[in-house]
Amino acid sequence: MNGGDEVAAGPPQPLEWKFSQVFGERSAGEEIQEVDIISAIEFDKTGDHLATGDRGGRVVLFERTDSKDVGGSRRDLEGIDHTASRHPEFRYKTEFQSHEPEFDYLKSLEIEEKINKIRWCQTANSALFLLSTNDKTIKFWKVQEKKIKKLSEMNVDPSKAVSNGTIASSSSSNSHRTCLENGGSPERYNSLSNDFSFPPGGIPSLRLPVVVTSHETSLVARCRRVYAHAHDYHINSISNNSDGETFISADDLRINLWNLEISNQSFNIVDVKPANMEDLTEVITSAEFHPTHCNLLAYSSSKGCIRLIDLRQSALLDSHAKIFEEPEHAGSKSFFTEIIASISDIKFGRDGRYILSRDYMTLKLWDINMDSGPVATFQVHEYLRPKLCDLYENDSIFDKFECCLSGDGVRVATGSYSNLFRVFGCVPGSTETTTLEASKNPMRKPVQTPSRSSRSLSTITRVVRRGAESPSVDANGNSIDSTTKLLHLAWHPSENSIACAAANSLYMYYA
Repeated sequence: MNGGDEVAAGPPQPLEWKFSQVFGERSAGEEIQEVDIISAIEFDKTGDHLATGDRGGRVVLFERTDSKDVGGSRRDLEGIDHTASRHPEFRYKTEFQSHEPEFDYLKSLEIEEKINKIRWCQTANSALFLLSTNDKTIKFWKVQEKKIKKLSEMNVDPSKAVSNGTIASSSSSNSHRTCLENGGSPERYNSLSNDFSFPPGGIPSLRLPVVVTSHETSLVARCRRVYAHAHDYHINSISNNSDGETFISADDLRINLWNLEISNQSFNIVDVKPANMEDLTEVITSAEFHPTHCNLLAYSSSKGCIRLIDLRQSALLDSHAKIFEEPEHAGSKSFFTEIIASISDIKFGRDGRYILSRDYMTLKLWDINMDSGPVATFQVHEYLRPKLCDLYENDSIFDKFECCLSGDGVRVATGSYSNLFRVFGCVPGSTETTTLEASKNPMRKPVQTPSRSSRSLSTITRVVRRGAESPSVDANGNSIDSTTKLLHLAWHPSENSIACAAANSLYMYYA
């Protein structure tokens, strides 16, 4: 698919995923602190920086190291095959406290500090810029290296340091000297005449500190702007516009358009709140700007549909340019139908031709030029269908799983339970489907099938249905743990590398 371009011949070979790195790995039996659980992951456009946010309101930045280690002449660099010999490696860069817990006294509500979303903005003058949001407040951060200023040694010759000490001690020992107000001394004024001048080279007993700028640098994160008081409901999405000047923020009922430079004013562009709240039938679940057309944005709803709207149509975009939804199958409705149809996340492909959506059971790929239905549907954990009642009772059915596309648009990925995530090939004819575990051994337990990645889609469906006979196990016979869920993951924009969050640990894989 290549993000919308034509693919030459046949689907690519399935990828073999390998463990790369882990940050914050917990030891066996170690208790996880709630504030340390990762709640957001985002690569920047270059792929050289990665940001994570957690439930404690902190943002942690990582920077790529392997691309910086390569040196030499241009001819040497051109001769190196980076894709064959290197994979993305990151190191901890810095962290800062983005949000603090607050209390809304008007509504008597606690506002938790948990970071819901992080979005990178355009860089300038080697400084990094990013947006972070909790339920109510969006902040615009600038992270920049600054040279450390230090106090050097006093500007006095070491040979005269002792004499200075004796001068100081002898002067302080004169306890019988009379003093004026403010610490003045009459001898001082008597001894200095009007024509007094400093000797050449200065007075050797003066001790003046000298501030010097060292070669050491420290990273400083500074909040440039705060965008607050614009949402009555919890913010679920923020998205940068390709114009580099504006962004949107979305809550359950409204989408607001902001200018990065103006924090005290926003424009409400979508409002689905009915006059009578009893008539409310759906809420906004995710929103995203088109990656190249600054006038287009898409938002998803709890009814399982995606609306594509054009900002040029009107000021308030209650009408939509296109709506994407899967037609209902007659006789297939149940109590859980609408709950599991709710879309938790949408992502545009790099060129904006395709939209990837994630609902509770599936991943769907949509072509924005074709609104009759998805061009591909991937079953993520169909084997959980017989267990929906239990998942409803423990609220797991409301978990918000994220999704992502590879930079070339050839593959998609999303998370599941038991700290598993799944990668699917999405070009026509591809049968690639890989299940990986967020651990140092991503391939998990060996599967008793000839080849996981060579199975056809129909074979996958049959295997899944067999697994569904025992609701507590997945398609491969492994037990399901709904308490360990992999909700957040991100695909490197230009390489086959995935970062995913398992509780408080950040795992990275490459292929």
